Amino acid sequence: MKSLYLILIVAIVGMISCSDSFTDLAPISQRNVDNFYKTEGDMEVAVNAIYNTLKEQGTYNQSYWVLQELRSDNSFWDGTGLAEEITVFDKFTDISTSFISEDAWNDTYLGISRANIVIGLIGGVEMDATLKDQFIGEALFMRALYYYHLAVGFGNIPLILDIPESVAEGNEHRQVDASTVYAQLITDLIDAESKLPQSYDGGNVGRATKGAAATLLGRIYLTTGDNSSAAAALKRVMGMGYELVPEFEDLWGVDNENNSESIFEVQFEGGFGNQGNSFTSQFNGDLAGSVTSGQRNIPERDLLDAYEAGDARLGLIDSITVTNPGWTAKYGRTNAFSDADAPNNWVVFRYADVLLMLAEALGEGGEAYGLINEVRERADLGPIDAGTPGSFSDKLLHERRVELAFENHRWADLLRFGVAESVMAAQGKPVNGKLLFAIPQREMDLNSAFVQNPGY
Repeated sequence: MKSLYLILIVAIVGMISCSDSFTDLAPISQRNVDNFYKTEGDMEVAVNAIYNTLKEQGTYNQSYWVLQELRSDNSFWDGTGLAEEITVFDKFTDISTSFISEDAWNDTYLGISRANIVIGLIGGVEMDATLKDQFIGEALFMRALYYYHLAVGFGNIPLILDIPESVAEGNEHRQVDASTVYAQLITDLIDAESKLPQSYDGGNVGRATKGAAATLLGRIYLTTGDNSSAAAALKRVMGMGYELVPEFEDLWGVDNENNSESIFEVQFEGGFGNQGNSFTSQFNGDLAGSVTSGQRNIPERDLLDAYEAGDARLGLIDSITVTNPGWTAKYGRTNAFSDADAPNNWVVFRYADVLLMLAEALGEGGEAYGLINEVRERADLGPIDAGTPGSFSDKLLHERRVELAFENHRWADLLRFGVAESVMAAQGKPVNGKLLFAIPQREMDLNSAFVQNPGY
C-alpha cells in the first residue's frame, strides 16, 4: 500500500490550525509528528484536520456529487475537452485512470489517515476526559463516513484502522469486502454515539453529534439488510429534538444552515481563499457562465417529471424552460466570493432523510406511511397509503428521489434498492456492469494482489 502510506505521511505533517470557529482551518505550517500530538490543543488541531478533508475536491467539493448524483438518473452534463473527464461518469464510460474517482480514493483515505492519527495517539495525551471522548467520537464518526463512501463506491477496499509504522507495514494491507468494512463501521459508530454530545453551541456548532453517528449507523444497517437494527438507531435520532423545517425552501441558503432539521453539514466558509466551495458556481445556471467549463449537474427531464403537481420541492429547481431543464437551487442561491469560493454548506444528513430511512426499515404499514406522509405534507402533497398504485419500495424510492435530489443519496439508494441497472437502462444509460467504480490504476500498479472491479 505504498500510495496510501504516502497519504499517511501527508496527514502527519500537513496539520492545520483552528480559530474561534472550528471551520476556519487555513494551513499555517508543517508540524513534525515527534513534537506534536502532545497537548489538548494539538489534538483539537488534529481533529479539525479530519473535518477539513471533507472539503477537498475528492470529497464533498466535487468527487462525491459526481459519483453519487451525476452517476445516477438525477442529473447529466455534456462537457467537452478536459471537462469530459467528469461527463464519463454520467455515461458509464469512466476508466481506471479517471481523475474524479482517483481524487475520491486519495482524499477519502487522507481523511481516514487523519482520523487514525487521532484515534491512535490521543490515548497518551493528558487532557479533560470528556473532551477526549468527544474527540475520539468525532474521529470515529468521520472515519466511518469516509469508509462508507469508499465501500459503496469501490466495494473491496483496504480497511486501515491504525498508523503504519513503516512502508513495509503499509504494504501488508489487502482488500477486504464491503461487508467486512460495514461490520467495522457499525462497531465504530456505536462507540462514537456513546461518546459524542447531543449538540454544541457557539463556534462548535457543526461538529459531529450523537444524532450524526446514529443516522449514519442506521444507513449502514439498511445497507447490510439489518432493518430491525436500523429502525432502533433511527428511532433514537427521532428522540433527539430534530424536526422538519416548516417550509422546504427555508432549508437552503447560507442564512438557513445548521437549522433544526440539520443533522450534519460540511461547513464551508467563503472569503478565506481555501475554505469555500466550487460546486455552487458549477450547479448554478446563472453563475455558470463565468465558469470556464459551464454548468454541471443539470437536472434530468425525468427527474423534473417525477414531481407531482403542486410539489413545493420543485421550486428548488430554477429556470425551467422548454430548452433549459434548469438547475438546483439547493446550493445555487448565494453571493459567492468567486467561482470557487462560495460559503454554502453541504448537507450530509437531515431529519427528512431519517424519517424516510425509518420507513424503509419498518417496511410497508401504517407507521411507515405516516413517516412518508410527514415529509409529503411539508411539500404540500396529500397522503399515500397501501392503496396508492405501485409497490412500497417504488413509492418510497420515489419519495427519496424528489425529497433528496442533489444531496448525494441517489446512486447509493439505487444500489441499496437493487434497481440501479434497470433504472439506468430505462434512461438509456446501460451500466455495463459498472455498479462499482474502478480501483485507481495507480493502486493496481503498486499492489499486485489487488483485484479490479467488474467492467474495467
